[in-house]
Amino acid sequence: MAVEYSCCETEFFVHILVIVLLVLFAGLMSGLTLGLMSLSLVDLEVLAKSGTPRDKQHAAKILPVVKNQHLLLCTLLICNAAAMEALPIFLDSLVTAWGAILISVTLILLFGEIIPQSVCSRYGLAIGAAVAPMVRILVWICFPVAYPISKLLDYLLGHRHRALFRRAELKTLVDLHGNEAGKGGELTHDETTIIAGALELTEKTASDAMTPISETFTIDVNATLDRVAETMPLYDILNEFQKGHSHMAVVVRQSTKMMTPPPPTQSPAEDIKDVRVDIDGEKNPLDKSVKTKRSLHKWKSFPNNGSKSFKGGTPRSKKWTKNMYSDILQIDGSPLPKLPEEEEAVGVITMEDVIEELLQEEIFDETDHHGEDS
Repeated sequence: MAVEYSCCETEFFVHILVIVLLVLFAGLMSGLTLGLMSLSLVDLEVLAKSGTPRDKQHAAKILPVVKNQHLLLCTLLICNAAAMEALPIFLDSLVTAWGAILISVTLILLFGEIIPQSVCSRYGLAIGAAVAPMVRILVWICFPVAYPISKLLDYLLGHRHRALFRRAELKTLVDLHGNEAGKGGELTHDETTIIAGALELTEKTASDAMTPISETFTIDVNATLDRVAETMPLYDILNEFQKGHSHMAVVVRQSTKMMTPPPPTQSPAEDIKDVRVDIDGEKNPLDKSVKTKRSLHKWKSFPNNGSKSFKGGTPRSKKWTKNMYSDILQIDGSPLPKLPEEEEAVGVITMEDVIEELLQEEIFDETDHHGEDS
């Protein structure tokens, strides 16, 4: 088509204005195609719930728009293609044919692709929230054409799934957010270690954290524990009773009647009282015999604080009832199962061992520090 309008006429400036608007519109559609489609629904939901106040507002505006991603993609591409195809028509009425092609390609490449996509890839959240109302209008305008195409894409490609991380990927992501990774993360070494330990707990079994039974110090259920003075240090008490172990296993070597505790004798440690603890919370241990390995009893010594319940220095039996801390040994509302007598114990595991697996480091108590210092 030959040149129809010469410079400085009214129609000339109208065509120039239309060309500028077409370039800006095509660039906006191209930038939104990259900016909005690169935001996953998971990212937007995270920002909407736990982002900064400004990010929460932006994510709340964008979420309804990008919910149907294939429909949004078709709308943006249709609008972008329409603007780019209309640009040479208006240029052809101002310049020659070859000039229209050269100018349109330059304008589309520079102002319709490179610059808009570079800006929207950096500030896609803010720009998308600002033009979200306009995008909704465009969706309704292009709906007759875009909707059938989007449904065809849904049928052929399926709906876009949420980009959730697997445990291994989430662990790596947490490590990258640590300040030791050097990528600007805010998590400390202890925080990343604890999170990684929690993610690995599902892959670990009791055998990974237990102490083998061959390495434990055991004592018979009927063994008599020597009394110690009240003022004796904790480490010396553990060393006297348990050979330096902070835990010891109480075992039943044969099925015999439980012996009553010996009467208190004269000793320098008269301010020590014995407390009988029934672990199973069943009837009085004096009235039952030991028949299974699960029915174990422990003797504990506590300093006499002058309570009137211990008149004359006579020890008083105290029973651990089922209603007292009974939820500690319950899983999903059910008590731990009773193991058959023929089952063999292969190791001992405590809550300290589980917490150590979670923290990924050793927990040192008083005896551990004492051992290190010595």
